[in-house]
Amino acid sequence: MTPGLEALTHSAAFIDLSGRGRIRVTGEDRARLLHAMSTNHVQGMKPGEVQYTFFLNAQGQIQADAWIFCFEDHFLLDVEPETRHSLYEHLDRFIIADDVTLEDVTSETFAFAVEGPEAQRVAGAAGVAGRRVYGRATEKEDIGSRLIAAGGIQATAEDAETWRIMQFIPRYGRDITDHSLPQETQQTRAVHFQKGCYLGQEIVERVRSRGHVNKLLIGFTGHSEHAPAPGTKVAYGGKEDGEVTSAVAVEGNFYGLAIVRAQIAQPGTIVGIDGRPATLAAPHVTSA
Repeated sequence: MTPGLEALTHSAAFIDLSGRGRIRVTGEDRARLLHAMSTNHVQGMKPGEVQYTFFLNAQGQIQADAWIFCFEDHFLLDVEPETRHSLYEHLDRFIIADDVTLEDVTSETFAFAVEGPEAQRVAGAAGVAGRRVYGRATEKEDIGSRLIAAGGIQATAEDAETWRIMQFIPRYGRDITDHSLPQETQQTRAVHFQKGCYLGQEIVERVRSRGHVNKLLIGFTGHSEHAPAPGTKVAYGGKEDGEVTSAVAVEGNFYGLAIVRAQIAQPGTIVGIDGRPATLAAPHVTSA
C-alpha cells in the first residue's frame, strides 16, 4: 500500500476535495426550496448538521447527489465536479418568487476530508471541527499544515479512490448515474420517506409501495492481482446478472461495486466476474 492508502486504512489521512463543487444557498426561503427539491428533510436541519441527499428529475432518476451543510445564515452544497453546473442550473430554474440566492463559491474556497480510524483524533488535534473541513482558499495551506502536524497524512486522489472502492462507497458518475433510482443505490439515508412533496417523490413512493426494484448496487471482493474493468459482466447460475461499475486490486485482492439483479444482491452470494469467483458484500451506507 502507498503511505496515503495505509493511513486511510489504519490511521488517518486527509483528502483534498477542493475540486468538488460548492454552492452557497442564502435567503429566507432557502430551506423550503431545498426541501422541495431534494429527497431528504432539509427543513428539519439545524446549524452544524449535515445530510446526504439526492436531487431527482420528475421521473425519479438521480440527477445529482450532495452533502448539505447547515449554517446559521446559509446552506452549503458539496457536490461532484461533474454536477456542479447542472445542479446550480437545476435549482435556479425553480427559483421564481422565492427569496433564495445561489452562489458558486468553488473557486474561492477549499475542502478537505479527514478519514480513517483515527480521523476524529487528528481533526481534533488540528483544531478543526468535524471530518469535513471548509474554508477560504487562502487558508488551505495553513489548515493542511495543521493536519500534518496533528499526525495526518495527505492522501492522493488515487489513494482516495482506491480506499473508496475498498470501503464499497458508491460515487455519483461511477456507480450511481442519472438513470439510477434512489432505492437501487441502497443509500437509504439519503431519502426521508415521510417528508412532504418533492420533485420525483411520486416515483420514489411508487417503488416503496411496490416493495422492490429490479436491480441493486452492491459491493464485491475476491482474490486476484487484477481488478475487473468497469462494464465487466457479473455472472450467476450460468447467466449474466449485472455489471461492474468500479473496481480496484490491492495486495492480491480485488474490491468493487456492481449493479446486479435484485434477487441475487445478498451479502455472501458467490458470483463470477471475468471468470473469477467473487463474494458480494453490502455497500457502505453513506452517512455524515
